Amino acid sequence: MATFLYKLGRLSFRRRHLVALIWVALLTLAGVGAASAPAAGNSSFSIPGTEAQKAFDLLEQRFPGTSADGATARVVFKAPSGEKMTDPGNKATVQDTVKELSDGSEVVGVTDPYRAKAVSKDGTIAYAQVTYKVSGMELDDAAKDALEDSAQDARTSGLTVEIGGDALQAVPHTGSSEVIGIAVAAVVLVITFGSLVAAGLPLLTALIGVGIGVSAITGLASALDLGTTTSTLAMMIGLAVGIDYALFIVSRYRAELAEGREREEAAGRAVGTAGSAVVFAGLTVVIALVGLSVVNIPMLTKMGIAAAGTVAIAVLIALTMIPALLGYAGRRVKPMGEKGKLLGRASRQKPQRPNLGTRWASFVVRRPLAVLLLGVIGLGAAAVPAASLELGLPDDGSQPTSTTQRRAYDLLSEGFGPGFNGPLMVVVDAKGSDDPKAAFAETGDEIKGLKDVVTVTPAQPNKAGDTATITVIPGSKPSSATTENLVHGIRDAGAGIKADTDANVLVTGSTAMNIDVSEKLNDALVPYLVLVVGLAFLLLIVVFRSILVPLKAALGFLLSVMAALGAVVAVFQWGWLSELMGVEQTGPVMSMMPIFMVGVVFGLAMDYEVFLVTRMREAYVHGEKPAQAVVTGFRHGARVVTAAAVIMMAVFAGFIGSSESMVKMIGFGLAIAVFFDAFIVRMAIVPAVLALLGRKAWWLPRWLDRALPNVDVEGEGLRAASGDDGDRELARV
Repeated sequence: MATFLYKLGRLSFRRRHLVALIWVALLTLAGVGAASAPAAGNSSFSIPGTEAQKAFDLLEQRFPGTSADGATARVVFKAPSGEKMTDPGNKATVQDTVKELSDGSEVVGVTDPYRAKAVSKDGTIAYAQVTYKVSGMELDDAAKDALEDSAQDARTSGLTVEIGGDALQAVPHTGSSEVIGIAVAAVVLVITFGSLVAAGLPLLTALIGVGIGVSAITGLASALDLGTTTSTLAMMIGLAVGIDYALFIVSRYRAELAEGREREEAAGRAVGTAGSAVVFAGLTVVIALVGLSVVNIPMLTKMGIAAAGTVAIAVLIALTMIPALLGYAGRRVKPMGEKGKLLGRASRQKPQRPNLGTRWASFVVRRPLAVLLLGVIGLGAAAVPAASLELGLPDDGSQPTSTTQRRAYDLLSEGFGPGFNGPLMVVVDAKGSDDPKAAFAETGDEIKGLKDVVTVTPAQPNKAGDTATITVIPGSKPSSATTENLVHGIRDAGAGIKADTDANVLVTGSTAMNIDVSEKLNDALVPYLVLVVGLAFLLLIVVFRSILVPLKAALGFLLSVMAALGAVVAVFQWGWLSELMGVEQTGPVMSMMPIFMVGVVFGLAMDYEVFLVTRMREAYVHGEKPAQAVVTGFRHGARVVTAAAVIMMAVFAGFIGSSESMVKMIGFGLAIAVFFDAFIVRMAIVPAVLALLGRKAWWLPRWLDRALPNVDVEGEGLRAASGDDGDRELARV
């Protein structure tokens, strides 16, 4: 591995014009493809194997032409104080609005509140439901404008009018905070390298990699049914790892220059050593992201694969374009220990006292047990809120109060009860029943007898008369545990109805779908952990040639991810620091957050593990004692790992400014997870454990040592090929 990457690094350095041309051509090709590709619609959200999805598919078969997957909008009217919606003037305004809404070419139908009995008991609130032929993301701007114009016209009469539903669904934006994250990364790189040129290389290559990845996703979005969140995730992770991978290679290049090597040789050795760590770190991230496919939720699978592709591009760019750009930079990238013109004159610094990484590692090695206990107790305390984790999927109730969707949600809750925003659709499949009408009636009667049921509408059969839908309005809000119990209660009652009438009873609707998603994700978490952690564990055994080091890496990851989940619960569910984070509405944590965080954080955690511990392993196999190897690893790697962690945190934190609650939560969760993992687990717990274990940390059974392939992450093959360790070429600086 090291020898191959060494040759690749030298080749890229020499053939820098060709390498740069290839990557620029790929970026141009991806950009042209993205610009010419058809606009992507909203990614279809299907959950194979769940009852809610089976019911949805059955509706499409038995009720053709009803646009079951079409967008809906609820136009909610509230009368001025002292008036009612049944007053002649207000009634005329509503009916004019209904007529105006019905004229749209994409409109399937509009319900009249007075015919549909969609007026609250106190007469102050009413709503009209608009159904469209296409989904919210596919809806024409003209149709959305017509919807908003109709509402505005109704407001001129004095009514309060708000619009809920997914018809006004918009592409999420991340805001200026994303740019701030990149700016913070630039500042950290300048401080780390002391040179604008050296600092600019990781930023440039990361942006090129993300540009290629996101452009490719945009170009394929329509064909592969990729949602907008897919490209946002790819950008988030691609930027973070792209900067980090380039940072490690540039840092190793400067270290090789400081040891007196010629620039081309230094580039080859940097790619051969640090590049090996980049390859395996990238592999762990790819394994974690691709492993999301075991959950069998298509949207999550696509997000994981797309982000994994962007990570793979980041690895390839770091291995080839970074040495090519180093060739262009020439003497403007200084050896380590030399300052550039930005932070001082270009003169070799005199030996000074050990750097901060060395001093910290020496302290940990002297007091490993105290540092270990403090780190574990601290992360354990941060993880305590995770015990109160409640899962759900965001709806209009989680929108900011400044949006019309949220105001419509609140008006409907006020007028019709909290459960009105999460109706349950019960589908009765009586095709195998001798008396379908009796099956429909029995189903309705059974549901009426359940707790927390406010309204049960009469069964609405299809033309064939063998299938009917029944709408159930719960008494509790959609995300409550009471509503979840009601869904399970209806499904349990369906077993008795099946025995009596041979009719199948299925529960669907957005609320039921959210409940099924949460349960599916919970069921998949353990198999996913076993698969991803197991594969990465085997990979790390090959990298470190040790049993205990990969085991320690996995256990440390579990600590950091639990602490990060605890922080997410504290902010997004309990409301701690919610104003600072821009969280206007607290509630259940997004149901896919735990499994998603496990996947991404595991991959990122292994990045730091590989980068930091490979330096320790390198020192150990070259003859240093275990404790001294820990200090050596920190002397060479702590500054760079710290910079990489700060950069990654800044990039992720930049997405906290997103208008999309899911992206905001992911950005915060990943940023805090990187903080816990890099600064507490990898910088404190890892050296403490290695100091306590001593030589046992690097123990590997002989039979396993013989069976494992030698990937040579430490670059021993390069040392052997060059002969005497001290026989180095003098750098021409």
